[in-house]
Amino acid sequence: MTKNIIIQKFGGTSLHDKKIRRIAASHVKCLIEQDISPVIVVSAIGRKGDPYATDSLLDLSNSEFPQINYRNKDFLLSCGEAISAVVFSQALKQIEIDAVPLTGFQAGILTDDNFGNAKVQKVFIKKLLDIIGAGKVPVVCGFQGMDINGEVTTLGRGGSDTTASVLGIALNAQEIRIYTDVDGIRSADPNKKQNSRVLNETSYEEIVELAYKGANVIHPRAVEIASENFVPIRILSINSGIDGTLIKKIKSDKPVTGISSKRDIIFVHIAPNEINDYHTGIRIFQLFAAAAISVDFIDIRQDSISFIIDADMEMKAVEILKKNNFDFELKNDLCKVSVVGSGMTGQPGIMAKIVEALHSQKITILECTDSRTSISCLIAEKNEIKAISALHKIFDLDVI
Repeated sequence: MTKNIIIQKFGGTSLHDKKIRRIAASHVKCLIEQDISPVIVVSAIGRKGDPYATDSLLDLSNSEFPQINYRNKDFLLSCGEAISAVVFSQALKQIEIDAVPLTGFQAGILTDDNFGNAKVQKVFIKKLLDIIGAGKVPVVCGFQGMDINGEVTTLGRGGSDTTASVLGIALNAQEIRIYTDVDGIRSADPNKKQNSRVLNETSYEEIVELAYKGANVIHPRAVEIASENFVPIRILSINSGIDGTLIKKIKSDKPVTGISSKRDIIFVHIAPNEINDYHTGIRIFQLFAAAAISVDFIDIRQDSISFIIDADMEMKAVEILKKNNFDFELKNDLCKVSVVGSGMTGQPGIMAKIVEALHSQKITILECTDSRTSISCLIAEKNEIKAISALHKIFDLDVI
């Protein structure tokens, strides 16, 4: 194995113009000057509306080619990262860093053939090590790989984070650094809670929970992958030094670390075909599982079944419900607010505080669910900001 390696992942907002690419390139140069080997992972340039952003390519596909097959869609969506890799490699060469752009499959990332949401099976690192050994910097397209048949695949939403993590493990990296337009992971979304605080360090488990519950700074699958080999992840701003939030294996006794929320959900209510006919209702879970539709907040009663799904699964879900003659109704005016902390296990009074905080704002809890490190409440979307503020305050998370 070569000398110390740090993975540097630059998101689309960290590459969208010449000025910010120079800043990103300076972070790479800083590592080289410290005798550390950087391995770069890039996302597609910009955000939705920008010409090469993944969401822009997805809109093109959906509007002009609605019948495009999954194989061709992955081929199209992989183009954004390829452009980024070449553009950023040239930006590095302008400051005399010899960089080599690589597609995901040129970098040795082998996946299964589940187009649109492929899983990495193996990483062949020889080419990457040869490039590093020659004193050059690999610039790898995130979000993509290749299946055993040589087809281009994409890794799903947040796939560039996943690429950074799988390379971090395969190369035994010292650290994975995710550069964003925020200064780290906060105790609540700063767009929804002004005096939230930056978390200096936190556990893999807590960040996975926060991410699954709505925090959008890093994809939870990337954190789960890094945690398998305890490779630390640092979330930091492209415009700042090396602080941000360090995600690693730690044990926290603090009951609550952060508050997250998720709006883009659909509440599904099903009435079985006959009273007490559980079979007609419960089989929806098998049908949704086969279609890769995840459900949450499940409530099964004698005369009804209800749950929530992600909003981007609505069309697929409705198609299944109609095809199988379910009597159903949907609501899209709810949100999920979650309290997360690895120290809450066995701690009495957490739920009591949640109820107290929400009741003080006259917010009705429609459903509630919990895990070892989180408690989530389903509430009206119009109460989201009030709920976050009340929960943030009652658990002493405000910056004073």
